[in-house]
Amino acid sequence: MSEPLASGKNEPHTREDLGLETPCLVIDSSVVDANISAMADAVSRLGVTLRPHAKTHKLPQMAAQQLDAGAAGITVAKISEAEVMASSGIRDIFVAYPLVAWSKLERAARLSRSGVRLIIGVDSIEGAHRISEVAVREGVVLEVRLELETGLRRTGVILEHAVQLAGQIHALDGIKLSGIFTYRGAMLGGAATLNLKAAGHEEGRLMASAAAALRSAGIPIQDVSVGSSPTARFAAEIEGITEVRPGTYIYQDRMQAAFGLCALEDCAGVVLATVISRPSGDLIVIDGGSKTFATDVQPGNPPLFLKGFGHILGDPDAVLERMNEEHGMIRIQPDAQYKVGDVIRIIPNHICSTVNLHSFVYISDSSGQLVKTPVAARGMLE
Repeated sequence: MSEPLASGKNEPHTREDLGLETPCLVIDSSVVDANISAMADAVSRLGVTLRPHAKTHKLPQMAAQQLDAGAAGITVAKISEAEVMASSGIRDIFVAYPLVAWSKLERAARLSRSGVRLIIGVDSIEGAHRISEVAVREGVVLEVRLELETGLRRTGVILEHAVQLAGQIHALDGIKLSGIFTYRGAMLGGAATLNLKAAGHEEGRLMASAAAALRSAGIPIQDVSVGSSPTARFAAEIEGITEVRPGTYIYQDRMQAAFGLCALEDCAGVVLATVISRPSGDLIVIDGGSKTFATDVQPGNPPLFLKGFGHILGDPDAVLERMNEEHGMIRIQPDAQYKVGDVIRIIPNHICSTVNLHSFVYISDSSGQLVKTPVAARGMLE
């Protein structure tokens, strides 16, 4: 059940009058609204379809808001996430992940049969044969997109083999091969980069070229889907790209701010944590550790070279430099005015993985109240 709570602004320190127990994650809905509108407007001007990735918010209500702003559908990574979204009325879902387990393909077939436009990823002939077998057995046609590997060295068929594999998949019963997709992130020439425009353009050109090769071979694909929050707007500038799938933009985070994609004021998600100890003049300890803040974006790594695991609002000199499960150790200036019991606000490095650590978020509503909201698709691993 959602619970309204008294709200407050994003001051660096806050009195203990919000009715919140820390650590917790607070989402500013007015910032969310602005972020959704900005991306929708930018993509619309380029004539490209927007299909946001729900991995960031994991909330059907946020997905619905993105759809209301013009998104054509949503993206997820797991069939369980697709089921959560479909149960709340989302009817156009892309599982941007290769489904190969029989049980997951059977669940995909059931969702498709229920009237959801479900698209699933594939990157191998073995996976395609499994999709075909389940589709024929269940009496459905499953729509698929072929994933291409464009430099991240993750899933995806390498570009030189894409035409051959696409032709084999196109010939299988029970399958409709409707497009291709990739995920690349901020990479240029095989390395991480801060030159997001060049990275997006390179990504777009690789995919547009691959699409042209498939069509020349007689494979009638329609969708050419790319993008991450850092590169989506730039990749969309390349002729032949039909769809982008940014996710983080809805909340933004410290990483996106470091890329220059937003200001810290555009970050909708802030972790509230309480100072539980000040064992020395240059150290405070908070009640949020690795069970509260994502650790997948490590400090000091290229190309961003972030300091610490989050930005402490109001104190740019403070560094969240170490964490255990329940403790966060923040290095501070000796004259910093922190005391035990203070509640501080921290923008995490990576909001997507941070959200997944929290069973609830607190979302501000139009009246300024905070509504305790279960993260519906949290922890959906299968």
